Amino acid sequence: MPTATLNGTVLAEAAESDVLHIEGNVYFPPASVRTDLLETSPTPYVCPWKGECQYWSVRDGDELRADQAWSYPHPYPSAFERVGADFSGYVAFSPDVEVR
Repeated sequence: MPTATLNGTVLAEAAESDVLHIEGNVYFPPASVRTDLLETSPTPYVCPWKGECQYWSVRDGDELRADQAWSYPHPYPSAFERVGADFSGYVAFSPDVEVR
């Protein structure tokens, strides 16, 4: 079962059959993510094939770690074909977050 942790705190956990692997990153379904530990980041980014990205800062105790997670709330429809699934709102994490 893939799990994303930061300094021992579980940020997301889901069955392997529920996660998506995109470009070397594990994307967790929205319902499996601890959104109470995420805060919307103003950092802009648009992927040429996935669309507009939403970055999230992650609460790590008293520290807010900027841009440690991201998702694509409304990916380009053509991206669904490339990935093989609808990944709207799925969340991936930076290398600072351990995903096993």
